[in-house]
Amino acid sequence: MLPYGRQSITESDVEAVAEVLRGDWLTTGPAVAAFEAELARWTGGVPCVAVTSGTAALHVAYMAAGVRAGDEVVTSPLTFVATASTAALLGARVVFADVQPDTGNLDPDAVASLVTARTRAVTAVDYAGHPADYDELRAVTDRTGAVLVGDAAHSIGAAYKHRPVGALADLTTFSFFPTKTVTTAEGGAVAAADPERHARAARFRNHGLVRDPAEQRAPDEGEWHQEVHEFGLNYRLPDVLCALGISQLRRLTRFRERRSALVARYNALLRDVPGLTLPAQRAYASPSWHLYPLRIRDGRRREVYERMRAAGIGVQVNYLPAYWHPVFEDLGYRRGLCPRAEAYYAEELSLPLFADLTDAQQDRVVETLAQIMD
Repeated sequence: MLPYGRQSITESDVEAVAEVLRGDWLTTGPAVAAFEAELARWTGGVPCVAVTSGTAALHVAYMAAGVRAGDEVVTSPLTFVATASTAALLGARVVFADVQPDTGNLDPDAVASLVTARTRAVTAVDYAGHPADYDELRAVTDRTGAVLVGDAAHSIGAAYKHRPVGALADLTTFSFFPTKTVTTAEGGAVAAADPERHARAARFRNHGLVRDPAEQRAPDEGEWHQEVHEFGLNYRLPDVLCALGISQLRRLTRFRERRSALVARYNALLRDVPGLTLPAQRAYASPSWHLYPLRIRDGRRREVYERMRAAGIGVQVNYLPAYWHPVFEDLGYRRGLCPRAEAYYAEELSLPLFADLTDAQQDRVVETLAQIMD
């Protein structure tokens, strides 16, 4: 089965991991800070906190934003459920705003109509690797005092109006799952420009421990002393995985270029195939394509999905609208809430897209799809 996404691992990645395994630090060591510094080169210098997953990154970001029970978090339903569930786990009420019909990104006008005095955060999702409309979203959060969060699980290395993802929102989260452009096997990170939010994020990913005597309540206890002022969790990304991440980040330019070339090739090869809507790209955005989100019109998405997979091509659907999950249905959310997101989901089909996908493999995908659509 040709997968829709997969990691690209080289001997340099293997050697980077092996070097850590031969050393003294498997976790909480120098590779963590080195990985965070390497990642900050892609966020315009915004400092980063490495964590164990993209889901952990969202949890940490919401904590750093001060999200608490009774707050509201406005976000997109066209995303993996973790964008919403991590806010709900903190006791927030998730408010789903509809998306733009072409990019699938959060619609700023829809957000503006839903924010209230209780809105603590607005979370944009850079769907498929195409940055959301951050300037318009920033205008909304500036008016309301909400924190702007960017879920950049898909978009590492992307830019919006010549500014890098990671420097656009107050807090930005990344994912390094194997299907993403850069992988640490499992892993994530939070970029935070504000020093206080960065410090909260760093403490929360390490049990909330306070080790600086200047910040402790009982600094004279002894050199071994550490305190917990706010509860945290163990979301530490170990040195072994950070070493893999450093090696991967050094190839991010090549990964992005190859994915961009594959997207351009898909666009050219599929342009005249009937029944398809190709992915949109705004002129002011430089995406870092994680998905190739094709739209299959005329109610044929399920048929095409099943026939493509029967042919050995691992297409995927991204995503079930988050509030369709039973856990949100049980909280009172109902279908029909965001019609454009639901219409997008009903047609969306992700074709294989990863850095090591060959032209011959892509030709096979296109030829099979064209035969089905004929």
